[in-house]
Amino acid sequence: MRDSSAGTGVYMKYKKNWEETKEKWAAYWKHKNTGRPLMCVVAKKEESQDPELEKELAVKNMEDKYMNAARIVARFRYYCETHEFMGESFPNLSIDFGPGSMAGYVGCEIVFNPDTVWFEHYVEDWNEEPDIVYDPENKWFKKHLQLFKDVKALAGDDFYIGIPDIMENIDVLASMRGVQDTIFDMMDEPEEIHRRLDQIQSIYYSYYDQFYEIVKDEENGSCYTVFQIWGPGRTAKIQCDFSALISPGQFREFIQEELRKQAKGLDHVLYHLDGPDAIKHVEALMEIDEIDALQWTSGDHGPDGTIEEWYPIYDAAIAAGKSLWIKVYTGTFEEWIERVEKLVFRYGSNAMFLFFPEMTKKEADYLLSYADANWSDIEGSYQKELKAKEQ
Repeated sequence: MRDSSAGTGVYMKYKKNWEETKEKWAAYWKHKNTGRPLMCVVAKKEESQDPELEKELAVKNMEDKYMNAARIVARFRYYCETHEFMGESFPNLSIDFGPGSMAGYVGCEIVFNPDTVWFEHYVEDWNEEPDIVYDPENKWFKKHLQLFKDVKALAGDDFYIGIPDIMENIDVLASMRGVQDTIFDMMDEPEEIHRRLDQIQSIYYSYYDQFYEIVKDEENGSCYTVFQIWGPGRTAKIQCDFSALISPGQFREFIQEELRKQAKGLDHVLYHLDGPDAIKHVEALMEIDEIDALQWTSGDHGPDGTIEEWYPIYDAAIAAGKSLWIKVYTGTFEEWIERVEKLVFRYGSNAMFLFFPEMTKKEADYLLSYADANWSDIEGSYQKELKAKEQ
């Protein structure tokens, strides 16, 4: 399965410049990337499309979509064969049981739908519930772990498999208890919520490590689902979507330290900040030294990460020594370049990852050529301002 003609290392079948890509990712986490920013650029090969095969591989039902290892791998192989992974993009397969699968591992029923996954809450009263513990016999965990083993056996070293979106802290409790009741619990029974958060934290790596051992590469590197990130060692996205519903004081009381503890167990950490109501916690998040990079999304159907309205978020991240993860999709191809250029010249190229929509090969070639010529080794005006203030 390893393509020895493509150079040293693994995962080379669908990626031409993987060794160079790994070097750029390693530098990104250290905020020391050279050349242009990291860029996820995937181009569709129009000539490789096979309508008949696409029809045969189309999802038939939820079992086929989420749990049929052979069909999941076949669909992704077709995607890899019909797309070119350019820049710092790389082939990686997500086989999630929804965002926050730990909720299923600890007792929630999982409901699979075509576009999303739901977790049915079941906790009526925390005082009547046993401690939350690692349960290797949980049906959902066993199914998920076996699926990873089966997919890995079929994939070999041809592409990465992303560590699933296990989720953490109070987001898991909210799936178990329900959002509204969790809000009341924080006010009425704060000590119990602290105790339950500690229990979630204590079992997170019991799950994470088992998936990591299956999917890590020969150099112990790993990638994390959906966010298209790779890092040498244990790499993950962490988050707290529930934070949109609580005050900065509550975030510091209940969430900040739990995130810090979790981040300490990882080698490379991306924080996913989701929605305008979560922006109020940026200051507290940037105090967590173990967070290496910040990814901001304006929520469902909102504008992308290039809008100048978001600059204060990026200012805070750069000032705290974090890298940036920025999604680009609003407007035309020409507008993407225009707004990204402003970002690069403000924040520099040494600590930025840009995630672009799928595009044509012609567009991809132009974009990367333009970036190499115009966005390489840029210090950034805001970085210069920070240095001047330090002197």
